[in-house]
Amino acid sequence: MQSSTSISIKEQNRPTSSTSNHRDLSTGQLYLSDTKVYKFTSNDLIDRGVIGEGNFGIVCKMEHEKSRTIMAVKRIRSTVDERCQKQMLNELDIVMRENTCPHIVKFYGALFKEGDCWICMELMDTSLDRFYKYVYHKLNQCIPESVLAYITLATLEALNYIKSRWQIIHRDVKPSNILVSRTTIKLCDFGISGQLIDSIAKTRDAGCRPYLPPERIDPTRATCDGYDVRSDVWSLGITIYEIATGYFPFREWTSVFDQLQQIVEGPPLRLNVARLSNNCKDFVNTCLNKDENQRPKYKKLLEHSFVRTAATPEQAENSAAYFSEIIDGLLENTDTFDLYYYLPSDSSATLNPR
Repeated sequence: MQSSTSISIKEQNRPTSSTSNHRDLSTGQLYLSDTKVYKFTSNDLIDRGVIGEGNFGIVCKMEHEKSRTIMAVKRIRSTVDERCQKQMLNELDIVMRENTCPHIVKFYGALFKEGDCWICMELMDTSLDRFYKYVYHKLNQCIPESVLAYITLATLEALNYIKSRWQIIHRDVKPSNILVSRTTIKLCDFGISGQLIDSIAKTRDAGCRPYLPPERIDPTRATCDGYDVRSDVWSLGITIYEIATGYFPFREWTSVFDQLQQIVEGPPLRLNVARLSNNCKDFVNTCLNKDENQRPKYKKLLEHSFVRTAATPEQAENSAAYFSEIIDGLLENTDTFDLYYYLPSDSSATLNPR
């Protein structure tokens, strides 16, 4: 079983120890394309404002001065030592060079500044979290089931890719870590960010983490050593439930004990919305099986009829048209909408479903 606090990438792909030992952590490489690679430091980035923030750091819109590339830069407070910093940067280099999945956010580069990790990535239009809240709470509409299926398929393909290609378990699947553009859906915040956040969480009370499955809330109930992709399958189920209904399915918790009682000891959560098809409800409810051994893994879920309906070029085009229409309206209302519906962008946030 892989350690849950580290990235595992095939040994033959790892940089040599000499590269790792002599790396300047304050200087990084920006891989903007196969032919455009720049050495950079934090001084080469122009800050264009904060996009979001949470307990573990902030995300800023920045411009690389030389290439004029606009990107999102996640600045995460780090407590890991220099050896771990070198390992993370080297492994992130591999992830950047090998990413061929269209549903994973592109990573451009990373560096450390004064102990903080700066991760440069593709700038998307908004998060799925803000997207669905705008649809349900501002427009008083529902996301069409065909679009729900496309979002689910794209997320599953990304999760399956990082597991099969890099042996990475995401560990933080939720609407704010699924990003939306006018054309597609992309997954972000796996591996490096998770390792940094875990290193911080060990030093303080991380609070309630709303998308955790029963076996991670109460490890004594786990039937395997640690946890595997079925942990992310539960989180995916909660995520799809949330965007299918417009609200987070559990009441607000005031303590981990409340979370334990409701998720671990309470009745199973079931999606039962009349306007949704049996295929959709069956998919979500299968993901939300409290017994991890009864929860399917990614490849089995990719065969489910609910997501297969989205696996056509026509459905991708229709979903893109829907994303574009909604995002145009959302961005026009950003100032008022985001102030009201903003939620912290880390896992320790306690959500209020209403």
